Parts: sequence; C-alpha cells; structure tokens
Amino acid sequence: MGTPTESALLEYGLLLGGDFDAQQHEIKILKVEPFNSVKKKMSVLVAIPDGRLRAFCKGASEIILKMCDKVVDSNGEPVLMSEEQVRNITDVINGFACEALRTLCLAFKDIDNTFYENSIPDSGYTLITVVGIKDPVRPGVKDAVQTCLAAGITVRMVTGDNINTAKAIAKECGILTEDGLAIEGSEFRSKSLDQMREIIPKIQVMARSLPLDKHTLVTHLRNMFKEVVAVTGDGTNDAPALHEADIGLAMGIAGTEVAKENADVIILDDNFTTIVNVAKSGRAVYINIQKFVQFQLTVNIVALMINFISACISGSAPLTTVQLLWVNLIMDTLGALALATESPHDGLMNRPPVRRGVSFITKVMWRNIIGQSIYQLAVLAVLYFDGKKLLRLTGPDATEVLNTFIFNTFVFCQVFNEINSRDMENINIFRGMFDSWIFIGVMASTVTFQVIIVEFLGTVASTVPLSWQIWLLSILIGSVSMLVSVVLKCIPVERETPKQHDGYDLLPHGPELA
Repeated sequence: MGTPTESALLEYGLLLGGDFDAQQHEIKILKVEPFNSVKKKMSVLVAIPDGRLRAFCKGASEIILKMCDKVVDSNGEPVLMSEEQVRNITDVINGFACEALRTLCLAFKDIDNTFYENSIPDSGYTLITVVGIKDPVRPGVKDAVQTCLAAGITVRMVTGDNINTAKAIAKECGILTEDGLAIEGSEFRSKSLDQMREIIPKIQVMARSLPLDKHTLVTHLRNMFKEVVAVTGDGTNDAPALHEADIGLAMGIAGTEVAKENADVIILDDNFTTIVNVAKSGRAVYINIQKFVQFQLTVNIVALMINFISACISGSAPLTTVQLLWVNLIMDTLGALALATESPHDGLMNRPPVRRGVSFITKVMWRNIIGQSIYQLAVLAVLYFDGKKLLRLTGPDATEVLNTFIFNTFVFCQVFNEINSRDMENINIFRGMFDSWIFIGVMASTVTFQVIIVEFLGTVASTVPLSWQIWLLSILIGSVSMLVSVVLKCIPVERETPKQHDGYDLLPHGPELA
C-alpha cells in the first residue's frame, strides 16, 4: 500500500533482507509530514527502541543533499561529507537522471530527548543513499504523442522531477525536440511578462515546477496567446490548473477526488493514449454537428425559397403543410441520427485544430450550402413553372401529379444531400458509410416512408401515385446532387491556417505517461 515510489523502495528494502514486521513493532511513529510539492520532500519522526528520537526524510535529490552534512560510510557510520563527496554524489544524481531515472535521496538524523518531539528538523541530516527509480513509459505513448503533434496539438510536460530526468523522459516520448526549450520552474517564475511572452511558445518541458507554475502557464496560454488548453493531472496540486484550463483531464485510478472534481473529463485507465481517443471523439462530435447544420440549412433554404417564390408568383405553394412536416422530420430527427452519430476515425487526427473564436459555419460549409441550394432551387423552379410541358402531363390531375413529383424530387435531393454531408471536404463521401448501420437504417427508412406517403397516403399528404418512370426521374435528379457536390469540392476555399501552437495538452509526468 502507498504510492508506487514508496512501494518500490519497500520492495527494494525487502530484497536487501530488511525485516518489515520487526521494524513495524519496534519503532513508534510520532509525526509524519506528507510529501509537499513546495518543499519536494516528506519526513517522519520516530522513537527507536533505545529511547532516542530519529527523523527520516526522503525527497528530491538536490534538496535532500543540501540538508545533509554527513554521509554513511562503507561501515555504516556517519562521517562528515567533504566537497569532493558532494560533487561525486551530484554526478551520480545527474547520471541517474540522464538515464530517465527518478532520483531520490534518503537521509536520517538522530535527535536528543530534549528536542521538541512534534517538530521535524530541516538540516543536519546524514545521507543514506541515492536511489534511481525507473518509471517505464507505457507502450504506445510515443506514437500517441506523434499523433497529437500531427493533429496540431502541442504536447508539453510539466513535472516536479529533476530537469535531467524530465528531459530524458520527454525525449523518449517524443515531446522534447531539438528546437524546444526545457526550463525549471524557478527560472520560469523569475521571468517578466515580456520574457514569458517570448519563451512560452518554445517551452516543451518544465521541471521542478510548483502548482502555481502550471497554473501560470495555463493562464498565459489562454489569455496571452488565446490558445485552447487541455491539462492532465492526478494530484490535488493539479486542481488549480485543471480548473483553469479549457478542458481538464483527471486520472481515474491514481487521481485524487479534488483533481476529479475540478476536471471536465476523467480518464478511467490513466493512459495517455486514451487522451488521443478523447481528442478524436471531441473532433468527431464537433464535425458531426457541423455536418448536420450544413444539411439542415440546405433543406431550410430550399424549402423556404421554393414555397415563397412560388406563392409570390403564382399564389400557391408546391409543398403542403403535411409534406413540410415530413421534410422537417427528415431534416431534424432522422438527419440528426444519420449525421450526428458518425463514429470517430483516424483521419480526424490529420485535421488542424479549431482556433478559438473561429466561426462555427465555415467557408467550406457555406460553399456546400449555397451550391446545393442553387442546384435544388433551379431544378425545382424549372419543374414548377415548366414541369407540365417538360413531362408532357395532361388531364385533370396534371397539377397534382406535378406537385407530387416536385415533392418527391425534393425529398430525394435531401436523401442524396445527406450522403454528401457525410464529408464536407473529401470527394469520397462513401468512406465508412456501410460501416454505420444507423446511417444505412435512416436512409432505408426515409426512402420506405417516402414510398408509403406518395403511393398510399395521398389523402393525408396531398399526393397521387406516380408511374415508375417519374419515380426513376426523381431519383435521378436527386442523385445528380452528388455530382454537384464533387464539383463544389473541387472549388478551392480560402481557410484560416492555424498557428503552430494551436492546441495544448499539458502533461505532469505521472501515471498517464508511465
């Protein structure tokens, strides 16, 4: 029980022959100071069997080393620590850190009985050992980081570890690049606002950081650079940054309750690769809503304009109230089911991120909406004003047949335009279509109900049965909208190019990486 670091130290002690049960019965714990992210250490005060008091301390190597003036020699006796020994120990710490090991120093201090037992000293310790702990990077993390970078998401590591350890792990994960900057929290805090404005875009690793450093970085990214910031964290100290970020991602296993309460999303498996799936799902939801809005606006514009223009010119509208209600059902309920339930795919991570303040209805959407609307309005207007002559309709029911044909053609234009809306930019609109049973089901249901309405519900929907030739012509006119879509997608549209640093995931080195 305990943190992974404590468990590793305990297991190592047991391997060296330590007797945990005996120690637990002989030693009485008097006071414990938990790990503090500011002091970077934890301490415990105990009473040993001979009646003396002893303080134990473990924490960040360079901090504990400064608290020590003695070191345990090869015989297990405390001796004064020379400057040469300090340099040698520092070299060992840096060597461990450069090998991506998390380094800790363990130290103790014997206290006489006159010392106030509720206080734990901060100096005069004897160094026991330097420990290097390997926190292996999880399989797939490097690929996940590369996926984020390809998607325009800049990944930054903000950690309390030694800077050499942080740099080694960041290089292993692909976070730290040759042109990137690794900085310590103390140096970051000392910068002025102008200096921060200059270095923040370059920062890829921040080591020995305080919770305030992460909060400051997030605040400046959002306010100074107008970026969309996502923060991951698991500790109580991460709560301010999780709360400040646009998206807070807390770890579900190792995360504290405080971190989870301040987060927007909880990662149940504590794995960074899951964060890529979160980003992919978020983009899928955003784009699916855009698809639906594009489809809905096209239907609304065409239905409104054809009825309005026809009523102004001839005094009557080709689409009745019941027919418009059916179109509204296609547009809202069935359209939402078909387009808003598309599952995420890997291609979403090749798209640039959406900048803050960008219009939801993009220029690409307007191109598709206007182009499809012009085509449908032109076809329906020609049919309404000259349809009897073109179709050679005669007899007393010619008007009813023409209006039914216009209604049927309008519906099939929407059916095929729904397929067009599956992809707003790529010509291949059929990619993955047959993998979505909801989309196929909606298309089949729409066509089936359209046949029932036209052929069997004429008294309700003001329609008359149509010949197979007219049915075929309606389907053909509707399918031409797919060709129109291909032509529209060949028209280049100027788009806003995102900056290099457009979206951020801030990573404290923790269980999501290791």
